[in-house]
Amino acid sequence: MRRRSWIPALINLAVFIALEAACVHFMSRNGELQKAWVAKSAHAISGTFWGGVQSVTEYFSLRGTNRALAEENAALRAELEHTRAMFREASIDTMKYHGASRGYDYISAEAVRLSRNRQHNYIILNRGFEDGVKEKSGVITSCGVVGIVEAVSAHHSFAFSFLNSDISISARLGGEQGAVGPLVWDGRHSDRAVLKEIPLQYRFQPGDTVYTSGHSLMFPADIPLGIAGESRMVNGATNEIQISLFQDFRSIRYVSVVHNKSLQEIEEGGL
Repeated sequence: MRRRSWIPALINLAVFIALEAACVHFMSRNGELQKAWVAKSAHAISGTFWGGVQSVTEYFSLRGTNRALAEENAALRAELEHTRAMFREASIDTMKYHGASRGYDYISAEAVRLSRNRQHNYIILNRGFEDGVKEKSGVITSCGVVGIVEAVSAHHSFAFSFLNSDISISARLGGEQGAVGPLVWDGRHSDRAVLKEIPLQYRFQPGDTVYTSGHSLMFPADIPLGIAGESRMVNGATNEIQISLFQDFRSIRYVSVVHNKSLQEIEEGGL
């Protein structure tokens, strides 16, 4: 009996839809004003529908878009580093720059696993030696240094995160003539670090930017790392400065692996 009670309702609904369709049809044929109104309504419904379809399509294509952007960023960083190297070389002598064996290689990668709640945090990347990744490479983003590659397999790499009590980065406070010291994680916050061994005679202001110094074999110079904050004197000889990092370690996904082309030559030469 309950099933039969639905039949009149369905019939009424079908009749209603048919009458509405007929009304729209007659209105569209009755005059230009009515025709324009019907066309406008149809276009609005069509736009809403296809707009929804486009949104869904864009959502599912976002992953591929982000990967392509990461690859483009890696290429742009390589080009930028090449240009910087040319200017540095030109400032030393006026001979033509031969940078084929100098500078850094950049490879885009995706962080597929990472930890943030330990004293020795790590990152696993979806690129390995078959993709050109090598040990002792740096891992960076546009917001700063992320870590250092420790081990490499065919298609994956294991890197120590900067959020690691065993890692320090050579960093410079301020401009090209700024003081240089080791930058280390503060051990507690995912967005804080400490810049150590800054001479007392060096003057700085809270809000000064901290960059990679270029003294490290793993990272190019002038990568922005963070902003200087409060400082304290250590043993009456140097300052330690609190640094607010640009990099948000809670949302790392796409990175660039950077490798110094001269690393092997320097190490083998005992330099």
